[in-house]
Amino acid sequence: MIAELISVGTEILLGNIVNTNSAYLAEKCALLGLSVYYQTVVGDNEERMEEVINTALNRSDVVILTGGLGPTQDDLTKETVSRVMGFPLIEDAHTKEMILQYMEQYKNNNSKRRITDNNFKQALVPQGALILDNHNGTAPGLIMEKNGKTAILLPGPPNEMKPMFEEEVFPYLRKKQPETIYSQMVKICGIGESQVAEDIQDLIENQDNPTIAPYAKTGEVHLRITARAENEKECKKLIKPVVRELKSRFGKNIFATDEDKSLEEAVVDMLKDQKLSLSLAESCTGGAIAARIVNVPGASQVFARGYVTYTNRAKRKCLGVKKTTLKMEGAVSSKCAKEMAKGGCLISGTDICLSVTGLAGPGGGTDKTPVGTVFMGCYYNNKTVVREFHFSGNRNKIREQAVAHALAFLRDCMLEGIEKKD
Repeated sequence: MIAELISVGTEILLGNIVNTNSAYLAEKCALLGLSVYYQTVVGDNEERMEEVINTALNRSDVVILTGGLGPTQDDLTKETVSRVMGFPLIEDAHTKEMILQYMEQYKNNNSKRRITDNNFKQALVPQGALILDNHNGTAPGLIMEKNGKTAILLPGPPNEMKPMFEEEVFPYLRKKQPETIYSQMVKICGIGESQVAEDIQDLIENQDNPTIAPYAKTGEVHLRITARAENEKECKKLIKPVVRELKSRFGKNIFATDEDKSLEEAVVDMLKDQKLSLSLAESCTGGAIAARIVNVPGASQVFARGYVTYTNRAKRKCLGVKKTTLKMEGAVSSKCAKEMAKGGCLISGTDICLSVTGLAGPGGGTDKTPVGTVFMGCYYNNKTVVREFHFSGNRNKIREQAVAHALAFLRDCMLEGIEKKD
């Protein structure tokens, strides 16, 4: 089936809000095996909305619209789609009661608030449509079917749209698919997107079912393997040999085969498995690595301490970096990273310490040490490994890349230590 996405809202066109809904829905449609050929953003204009909806219904089987279901006069999505598809609007008692309950609670939280009549505009629904209850807001979702075409209307706020899609729309669309679609993710770090693409070129050129789709992320490459079959069990059978082949090609660079597992989770799990305690000594990343680590539930079992030593004085006082090192080699140097890692480990009493020091810019670069130069050190098993990186982009991008590569570097050092231990 062909699906099409329409995001409604002048605020999106003006750049006042970022349209995250389309990215989310496109990914979910891919999981369902739906082909998405078009995405459109249209403002709160009745004439232009009607034109966009007509075009979408003519060329696609399923049209998913987000936004424009609120109580104000410029919320026109439901009215416009209903008119285009020929559905009269009627008041739905159940929806009205849900809106009333929600608004009563809203009013009780603040005595100055009052329930206005325009809220009940949202209780008008297309006759014969499937109504999707909204447990996180007032605007219900709607599914309208006619002449082999389906329009799905969802509220615009992501915290309302996403749970409604997961609970109601995803199962509905899955039933409409004649085959089962199943995907598995293989996540890779330590190798660039171009290298991964080259290494799997033969698999992609010869693919049919299952298929491999690469996705690039800062410091990571994700490969989604998707199969179609009669049921999930058959899909998994088709996917298994492809995953096995990818593991043989990329080996330890694969950090997860679970879509929900992040790189920091893989690192924390490895620390737990090896019963290792971790400390961090950060300069240019300013605690961003620690923030990624503590995002993982249970990180307190392994993460003992983090140092943000932004100045030379802090590096000396907190981590024991030598004054001569800072004077002769500089803060952004291999030797400084080495001493930061060793000092952090010895002072904190942890098993392993990762250090990062670099130049994120925009100024301060030299011919010898250009902006984007980052040194990382890892002290583990009485040995320090230092690696030099050169990143490009603005200050935020350089720091973002440094964090992602630091996690991959930490994982590499642990793997090397484990292999030597074994």
